[in-house]
Parts: sequence; C-alpha cells; structure tokens
Amino acid sequence: MSGPYYTPKQLATRLQVSTTTLRRYEKLGLIPEIARTASNRRRYEEVHLQAFATIRALLKGYGIPVVYETMKNAKRGNVEEALWLLNREQYKIQEEKLRVEEIHSLIRNADFSEYRRVKIKEFMTIGEVARIAGVNASAIRHWEQEGLIASRRNKENRYRVFTPSELKKIIVISSLRQTVYFIENMRSLLNDLDHMQLPRLEKSFQVALQKLNSRLLAQFQGIATLMQYVALLDKGHVR
Repeated sequence: MSGPYYTPKQLATRLQVSTTTLRRYEKLGLIPEIARTASNRRRYEEVHLQAFATIRALLKGYGIPVVYETMKNAKRGNVEEALWLLNREQYKIQEEKLRVEEIHSLIRNADFSEYRRVKIKEFMTIGEVARIAGVNASAIRHWEQEGLIASRRNKENRYRVFTPSELKKIIVISSLRQTVYFIENMRSLLNDLDHMQLPRLEKSFQVALQKLNSRLLAQFQGIATLMQYVALLDKGHVR
C-alpha cells in the first residue's frame, strides 16, 4: 500500500490515544504488520489508522475479549467468523431487551400468583426461589448480605424462607444486574418496588431500555467501521 504514512506520535494524536496504547494493540496481534523505516521506526499506513479506529469503535458496544477476537479474525482473513462473533453478541442484547420488558411487565402486574407457569407460594425455601428465578442459591445469599433482599426464618426448622415480594426482587436483580444496574442503582429500584413508586419505576425501565438502544446503536456503528477496515485489508492484501 502507498501513503499517507504516520509516525506513532502522529497516529496517536489523530486517534487521541497514547503511543503506549498503539504498541499494546500491536503486541496483542490486533493490527496488520507494520513496516519499518530505514532507521527502524514504525511507519503506520491508512489501514493501521482504520484498524485502531475499528478497535475504538467496537469497544463502545462490545466487551474487550469479543473485540480482540474480532480483530484477530479480521487480520487472519476470517471475516465471517468475526461477524458471527458480533452477531452472537447482538443476540445477547436482544435477549437482554426481552428480559427487561418481561420484568417491566411483571412489576406492573399486581397478580403474582404464578411465574413462568410455576405457582407462587406464601413462603418458599432458598432452593425453591433459586429454581424459580433461575439463579444459584449462593447469589441469593450474597444479595441478602448486600441488603438487597431479606429472608425470614421458618419457626420450626430455622431455614430461610422467602415471601413472594422478595422472590419478585430476586427475579428483578437476576434479570437486570448484568444489563444496566449497579448495586446502588438496584437498591434504589428495589426501594421503589417496595413502596410501589410506579412513576419512578417506569422511569427506571425507560432508562434501562434507552441504554440498551444506545449499546445496540454503538454495536452497529462498530460493525460499519469494521467493514471499512476489511475493505482496506482486501484492497491492499495486508494482514
């Protein structure tokens, strides 16, 4: 490929990153091979600029391991593998959206006598609520230690038991904890749930959906930048 060419400092300034970041991505094998000048200095080309831009764009919508594997696949010429990897992540965000909408409907519905075809009892053991919510009992114990939920003790055997309202909280936590809520946000949401602050609950779920929409947009923008990078790779046959 022919110019323009960039020094490490020029490229770092253009991308608003440090030269250390450029070298780290190079060391990780995420970008095409870099030519050297007669004085053994790195000489970046347009394809490298696009590679770094692609990494930064993808990181806005995907996790670091996914982005790194995507870039390695693109470098090796496995474009379809890279796209299927990103497609799987988009499937996950679709599942997250459906889960948020399901929990939103659950909270708005006053009738909680049944959940996913399972009858809800007045008191349930930790094993029962774990099965209904689809989480590990250890996670429930952790959330109780964090003060997000509360159990009672069975007067006869002293085992933990949970009421339907606490089960509902467990379902909310298990469904939303990986989507948009940190512990403090979750604590506020559960407090609103306790007191049935419907307008505030409604706002929380709208924020959750907006964040998912923003992430989805970032994912598609990342893919668009990736395809520009792939076109440069194909044009110059650089890997």
